[in-house]
Amino acid sequence: MEMNVNANRLFLASRIALIVTAMSFAIRGGLLGDADFRAEFNLSEAEYGLAFAPAFWGFTLAMIFGGPLCDILGMGRLLWFAFAGHVLGIILTIFSAPLGGFYPLFISTLLVGVGNGLVEAACNPLVATLYPDKKVEKLNAFHVWFPGGIVIGSIVVALFREIGLGWKIHMLTMLIPAAIYAYLFWKQKFPETERVAMGVSTGDMFKECVKPLFIFMVLCMFLTAATELGTNQWIDALLQGAGVSGILVLAFINGIMAIGRTFAGQVVHRLSTTGMLLFSAIFSAIGLFWLSSASGMTAFVAAGIFAVGICFFWPTMLGFVSEYMPKTGALGLAIMGGAGMFSVSIVLPIMGSVFGEMGGQTAMRYTSFLPMILIVAFGALHAVYRKKAPESLASASH
Repeated sequence: MEMNVNANRLFLASRIALIVTAMSFAIRGGLLGDADFRAEFNLSEAEYGLAFAPAFWGFTLAMIFGGPLCDILGMGRLLWFAFAGHVLGIILTIFSAPLGGFYPLFISTLLVGVGNGLVEAACNPLVATLYPDKKVEKLNAFHVWFPGGIVIGSIVVALFREIGLGWKIHMLTMLIPAAIYAYLFWKQKFPETERVAMGVSTGDMFKECVKPLFIFMVLCMFLTAATELGTNQWIDALLQGAGVSGILVLAFINGIMAIGRTFAGQVVHRLSTTGMLLFSAIFSAIGLFWLSSASGMTAFVAAGIFAVGICFFWPTMLGFVSEYMPKTGALGLAIMGGAGMFSVSIVLPIMGSVFGEMGGQTAMRYTSFLPMILIVAFGALHAVYRKKAPESLASASH
């Protein structure tokens, strides 16, 4: 680690950039349950799903291409592109209806999605590089601010609805943390990625990314991300008629997730990385299946169990790859995150169609089968890897 790299400032700025990413999920999810927004755009449920899907596959493309670019352009330049995507996407969303409705909304969502993807593409390897001996712990600490940002965004939506401020003001609030992270990154020195610093070649990185274990983890990432993000994105609309505020349930879920990720270091020492993944699959399956039939205060109990389940999914998946397949480098982390978001871009329109035809609770019940599959997958992974030590990149490169 170079002496002039301010690790604390870079880590803080990364977390604030992730807050913008997370707020966009919460506020966009709130738009689906906003009567004024729906009246202004007047789209079908499937069209809303299609218009919002670019947030996920745009994220995917940005991560997959951004991962290798970390080593070419540098993590700092990628984060400035992320800032541009955030600002332009937020502003275009506000003006989408008068500019034509569906297509401007589609493009604005894509811009925000690309910005979000570049944040993940740059910040995940940045955190792994800054803290090479505490990857799972620090990646969880970084990702505290995904649910934390969703809580912030959910509170913004609920509070602003209560006092009569419209959805456009909701969108504008994201510019505040965007300006803060831009200031914190300004003129900062960024380290080389861990892979480059340890002399692992680009060819070795690509070879590692086609090994069976990595492909298995990518397939699992499809299911973990769809379970977590697909449900959270639709939950405000899915719980309409269940006698509870969907946006408050979303805030509740993500509050629990933020607390859980804060203490992830203690959990991983007790359960191991693979044990955390198996634990997560079991609780998310139970919670989501129960949530599909719950109403009133019972919905909060089911949501709490679901939150405990999905809490560790995303950062621990990245942590496992970074620990046990370190030669995959920034590309491996980018493919993992990109696969997760791509899966959600597929799930969102499907959930929208099921919601429109059969109702929100049926859509959640169908989604609960995804973590049930993961129980089997992670059970097998845990049986094989629970006693294996993480791979050292220093030794892997020789």
